[in-house]
Amino acid sequence: MWLQREICLQPRPRGFHLVTDELLRELPELRDFRVGMMNLFIRHTSAALTLNENADPTVRQDFEGWFDRAVREDEPYYRHQDEGADDLPAHLKSSLLGASLNIPIRNGRLALGTWQGIWLCEHRNHGGSRCIVATLQGE
Repeated sequence: MWLQREICLQPRPRGFHLVTDELLRELPELRDFRVGMMNLFIRHTSAALTLNENADPTVRQDFEGWFDRAVREDEPYYRHQDEGADDLPAHLKSSLLGASLNIPIRNGRLALGTWQGIWLCEHRNHGGSRCIVATLQGE
């Protein structure tokens, strides 16, 4: 069995946002899969997806602080600056984290670890709605 759906998330401010529940609300068919895989692919070059801590929001705050120090805005050697100071750093951060996740499905649920959640990593100050293609395969 295959299922594919595009899910457009509400716009969020710059930062790291736990979106597991929002995504799962849009995929009620997940409960029909006994075993399989779910691929999530974000259709943007200045935002990313990652799996990490689902309980303590300070982890997401610390990620934001680290990425902002590691990939600074307004570096004099940046050439791509057409859309503002946060644009090229957003592309770099997105490439570091990645555009897709593969998560196993077991007995109608995602086989995530106890403390794992799906994060939207918004790297733009005003990124807007972000769309994710969810593809489920299994039986």
